[in-house]
Order: sequence, then structure tokens, then C-alpha cells
Amino acid sequence: MRPAASPRYSEIARRYEHAIQEGAFGPGDRLPSIRVIRRDERVSASTVIQALAQLESAGLVEARPRSGFFVRARALAPLPSAARPRPGATAVTVSDLVQEVYRAQRDPRLVPLGSATPSPALLPARGLARAMSAVARRAHTGGLQYEMPPGFLELRRLVAQRAVALGCALTPDDLVVTSGATEAIHLALLAVTRPGDTVAVETPAYYGTLQAIESLGLRAAEVPSLPGTGLDVSELERRLDGGRVAAVVAVPNFSNPLGGLMPDDEKARLVRLLAARGIPLVEDDVYGDLAFGGVRPRPAKAWDRDGLVILCGSFSKSLAPGFRVGFTAPGRFRERIERLKFSVNVATPTLTQRAVAHFLRTGSYDRHLRTLRSRLEDIVSRTACAVAESFPPGTCASRPRGGCYLWIELPPTVDALELHAAALRSGVAIAPGQIFSAARAYRSCIRLSCGEPWSERIGSAVAAVGRLASRLHRRGPGSLRRAGAAAGDDSRADGRWP
Repeated sequence: MRPAASPRYSEIARRYEHAIQEGAFGPGDRLPSIRVIRRDERVSASTVIQALAQLESAGLVEARPRSGFFVRARALAPLPSAARPRPGATAVTVSDLVQEVYRAQRDPRLVPLGSATPSPALLPARGLARAMSAVARRAHTGGLQYEMPPGFLELRRLVAQRAVALGCALTPDDLVVTSGATEAIHLALLAVTRPGDTVAVETPAYYGTLQAIESLGLRAAEVPSLPGTGLDVSELERRLDGGRVAAVVAVPNFSNPLGGLMPDDEKARLVRLLAARGIPLVEDDVYGDLAFGGVRPRPAKAWDRDGLVILCGSFSKSLAPGFRVGFTAPGRFRERIERLKFSVNVATPTLTQRAVAHFLRTGSYDRHLRTLRSRLEDIVSRTACAVAESFPPGTCASRPRGGCYLWIELPPTVDALELHAAALRSGVAIAPGQIFSAARAYRSCIRLSCGEPWSERIGSAVAAVGRLASRLHRRGPGSLRRAGAAAGDDSRADGRWP
């Protein structure tokens, strides 16, 4: 008897499987759409969906909401359990190292893999220019005046509306406009601490927060952050029982640099834990709008019933870094923060506040976010694939669910500062792990930016960093510096990689 023919969907799946295995479709590549495959194969949509489901079950492709099916990256080992910093407070001394790294980020000759901000190429430059032009024409002389704290009323009204949709019972009067989230966090710490106080902060932590703690003469008590879910609330509770803490700084939504997302029940638990002790929570929600999959998570502020959560947000990471428009919902500390805002820099620029309000009011911001989220998810996936291909064995990586960065843990033989220096000599800027810790921990970790549109140049830069890390892993600390000196350090970002 003649064997039965394979189902049509299996034939299609096998052809694409062969194409993936032979390299016609590489990791991170998008497969043709269901409509295109249906047309080319002359089959029904359900047959195509069955074929794609078979490829997905085989682990060859992954579906991304509203984006299609993509070839899976080679699997990177997930990050191990969180590091356990020693209990107690630490004097913070990261500013000199951060400034050294930041100087490199400003060099236009370098491939920018160090700064966790979307590239201008991913941002709506033309739409923002039209918004600025429109508000400038309407504002007349009003655009030349200070928009005194708490800030432009319409902007505060629109931000409050968005917050209500996320479970936060806010009104325009509950908000203060700031010059980015960095200023909001700085003002929050000014409002609730005194020099010498201890602030609990997740680790690894955004170095800008550590700089704020350092500049205010505070001490940092580092609390582990779990790779997938952010700040370890149980460990925080144990450490609060062991000593006095004036405030807690946390990033529940897509923590920088790990990209973890705290579950809602843990957010509620965190808020209750601190409220019972009368400790303010400074919540950095600057990446909350950059959720992969399109579902914007709630901030911890949604569970605040005592006014102790100081929500800090910004449009710098999602819309326009140069506009420097952020905001805070300071709860019971609103009047103090409003006064501090005036004393620090009087007001946030007027026209940029109004332009952001225009962008929100017209729906342009939400349309932009849908595209931006999808593109960032794709870049993160491609970056992870490139790391898996070129970094040394034993490398682990985060699996962020939002944001625009990837945290890489290298074998312990690799020193991140030495890798950073070698990468600079090769024309690539990265962020070494030591700047994300008050105690200068994470010496074998780096953060890679995923904010630039994926290109051959970006892929080559990631591969070059991987080769440098592999060389350092094989030869031990100090080898790249010696090798670079012997070779004259003549490799740069024009494609002449070492």
C-alpha cells in the first residue's frame, strides 16, 4: 500500500525548517507573513497557522504580538540567582567611574552600546517637530514665560488620565513636572532624607540613582534584585528589620539593568511592607511604557493608600530625551517637592512641556509606542542572538520583558573594566558592571544597549566585543591591554575589528 502523503502544513513546516537550519533565515529574522505564505503556497490561512505552530513547537520560531514569527536566537543561559551583597550601608563612590564611561558615550565615532536610550532613528522626530511648531504658534508670548511649578496644567491633566487607567487615583494637582526622571528622583530623595541617612536600593542599580545618593551625602544599602522579577521583597524585609532606612528606591517595571518585572502581588506587598514602617518608596517608572507585548504594567503607586509612594516618570526614554520632560506624583510630599523644584531650577522648559502635551492629546504618543515597543523587542532579541554566537562559553544573559538593554554576565576570568577599555580601543562603547553597584560589584558583567536600529554595524560591534571577551577569558586579566599595546591599538569602528 502506498504511504499516505504528509499533511500540507507539515510539508510547509519542513521546508522552512530546512531553510532555517541551512542559514537562509538567521536567528532574529522575520518569516514571511501568514498572508504572504498563504499566497505563495496557495493554501488556507489555517494551514499556514498549523505550519507555524509546528515550527514554534520545535523551538525554531517564536511569535511576537502584532509583529509576526521570528527565528529563535540560539539560547543563552539565563542569569543565575541574584547576588547577595553584604548587609549594611555603603558609602557610594561611583561618580568618577560613571563620568569616565559617559565621556565615551558622547564620542560620535564609537558604536553606542553603552547608553540605555532609544536612538533618534526610533523616535518620531518629524511629529515632534510639528508639535513644537504648533505649540509655538499658539503660545505666542506664553511660550517665553516660566511654566512655574507644578508645571503645565494640560500636561499634568493628560498624565493623570494615563495614570488613572493604570490604577492610580491621581488628579492634575497630584503631579509636579520635572526635568526628566533623574530630577524627579533627586527631588524625592532631597524631600525624604538628610545627609548621612541610609537608602535601600536594588542591586544592580541604575548608576544615575547611585550618583544621586552619592551627591546628597547618603549611604546605600544594596538589596538583591532577582533576574526575572526585580527587587527581592523578602530580602528587603529582612534587611529593614536589621537597621534604619530612610527611603527605598526601586524600579518595579523593567529594572535597569536587569529588565525584571515585579509581579503585581509583590508590588502590593512592597507598598504594604513600607507603609507599615512609615518608609517612603521612590518608584522609578521611566521604562514602564516600553513593555514588550504591548501590555503596560501598573506601577507600585497603584497600591499606595498612604501617600508614601513617590512615583517618578519621564518621556525621555520613550519619546524625546532632549526635551527633558518628566514628572512625579509625590503623594504626601507634594508641597515640599514643588518648593524644592523651584529652588533647584525654577521650572521645566515651557515649550517642551506643551509639545509633549500636544503629542499625548492627539494620540500620537500611543501610536508611536506601539511601533517602538515592537522594534525594541526585536533589537533585544537580535542582540541576545549575537551575544550567544560570539561571547565565550559560560556567558549568561538577562531575559528582559521591556526596556532597551541586555545584562550580560561573563565568566569570572573576564574583567568588565578591562573589556570596556579594550572595546573603546576597538571603537565600541559598553557599560561595565561596576558602575551599577555602590560596592563596585559585578566585575564580570556588562550592560549592552539595545536602543540602536539593528544593522550590520551593530551586529559587528557586538561580535567584536564577544571576541575581545573570549580572548580575555582565554588569556586572563591584563592580556588585552598587553596585546593592544603590542599591536598599536589600530582597530576602530570602521570595520577593522580585532
